[in-house]
Amino acid sequence: MLKIGELAELAGISRDAIRFYEKHGLITPTARTESGYRFYSKSDVLRISFILSAKEVGFTLNEIHQLLELEVTKDDKSCQDVKQFVDKKIQVVNQRLTEIKKIKQSLQTLSNACCGGDEPATHCTILGALSVHNR
Repeated sequence: MLKIGELAELAGISRDAIRFYEKHGLITPTARTESGYRFYSKSDVLRISFILSAKEVGFTLNEIHQLLELEVTKDDKSCQDVKQFVDKKIQVVNQRLTEIKKIKQSLQTLSNACCGGDEPATHCTILGALSVHNR
């Protein structure tokens, strides 16, 4: 059994991160003492590694929770189930990329319209365009 500090050290994250993951249902202490100390198993180190890997490739906490459910029930799931989950995430990422490209184009248009001179910003084309845009 590992105390929270030992788990944090082995997993390479802070105690607060472990508490955060616990709060969001991604990890559960194996046991608790009457005084509230958390104890974890060595398998929790692997679980945290899984969480960190999923986070690193862009999965949200909710998605990580779903992935963990897939991982726990992997004997009842197929590779196709997991692939479909990842493919849905790819669609979301592609949609976000499209939105970000539109934002970049809008910002570039604003920047190109501005002279960027030293005069007061009272007549700045960027501020004017944003004021008109919000109406």
